Amino acid sequence: MASKIQTVKGTREFYPEQMFLRNFIYEKVRAASQAFGYQEYDGPFIETIDLYAAKSGEELVKKQSFTFEDRGGDLVTLRPELTPSLARMIAAKQGELTYPVRWWSFGPFWRYEQPQKGRSREFFQWNIDMLGVNSPEADAELIAVGATFLRSVGLDPQRATIYVNNRRLMDSEFDLLGIVPEKRMDVSNLVDRRTKMEPAKWDTYALDLGLDQKQLDGLKDILGNFDLWKKSDELTRLFAALEALGVKEYVKFDPNIMRGLLYYTGTVFEAFETSGSLKRAILGGGRYDNLLADVGGQPLSGVGFAMGDVVAGIILQEAGLLPEFIPTPAAVLVTVFDESMWLKSFELAAQLRNDGFKVMVFPEPAKLQKQFKFADKMKIKIALTVGPDEAANDQVAVKNLVTGEQVTVKREALSDQIRTLIG
Repeated sequence: MASKIQTVKGTREFYPEQMFLRNFIYEKVRAASQAFGYQEYDGPFIETIDLYAAKSGEELVKKQSFTFEDRGGDLVTLRPELTPSLARMIAAKQGELTYPVRWWSFGPFWRYEQPQKGRSREFFQWNIDMLGVNSPEADAELIAVGATFLRSVGLDPQRATIYVNNRRLMDSEFDLLGIVPEKRMDVSNLVDRRTKMEPAKWDTYALDLGLDQKQLDGLKDILGNFDLWKKSDELTRLFAALEALGVKEYVKFDPNIMRGLLYYTGTVFEAFETSGSLKRAILGGGRYDNLLADVGGQPLSGVGFAMGDVVAGIILQEAGLLPEFIPTPAAVLVTVFDESMWLKSFELAAQLRNDGFKVMVFPEPAKLQKQFKFADKMKIKIALTVGPDEAANDQVAVKNLVTGEQVTVKREALSDQIRTLIG
């Protein structure tokens, strides 16, 4: 007996129930994006490695990309992110587009990482950006889109929070502490590790990085000052806009949000579910400048965020926020009474589909009880039967599988009867 062929490590199989979850997230993403007027787009799933060498870090290119040589000898990769493709696409038609550009996408990506809870090598990601406007109010709109998604899936402000910081505010504070620009990547990584290390070890690590005691004490003061945002005109305007947009209750200032702070140029934000087992961000993004310079375009400011479906899916499942999984989209099963009535069943199903119903026909003659049992497992609400008596009188037997009640109706009244039962 041949051994079973296993899936590639880190990839995912979408059985109907997993596909239901993926589509649920997609529909909520689409609704939130379109509610703010964003247009859907996408880029190639395979790109040349040169594109990422121009826009992304060395670790992404050399360690995290699925890279291979195609039959023409070119080095290509399965896309690990969308921003470089977005930059190239905007640069190619920079003079033709209407600004601000508001674009969103939801598609597959691949990264060669160590699979673990909340992270796989193959994932779907929501990317959404506004390009051509540089203001805290534009930043607030993107945060509001994220909050709208959280609200739509049932993650209220008590269960999910979007934490906000600002690059320019932190740079001004680092200037006051005398932390030179060359040290700020190290300081950013230091802050990111704070919750993962014992306080004494974290202090030692900070001093080993080259901070003196005065700078370390000052850094701690900054990270504990949750009113620091009031010193920033950008954040003051941001929170005023969030209040006007009706999502301020989702957002808090947190000076400890540092991930990506060196990539972003202004506002930076991350959303977390506050009570679950997963400590990964649901979504994250911020304000960036000079998006197009590395791919030949003119400088263009933008703001955007990304959200992977793996973390979002785990959170929704653990929180019990998914609707009931229905195994089939068909609300109606047409039974097959016997072999002589088989084509009559097909004709009835065709009529109902023309009337706009989703209809499944049982694939072969069988005892009606077996067919009803099948329909019940598929959570189908209505079963229809055309036997010799019904066919002779141009009638159909209609069984409500929820209540067990059965009536016989004329063919011309059938569609109205089904609409009444479906509700």
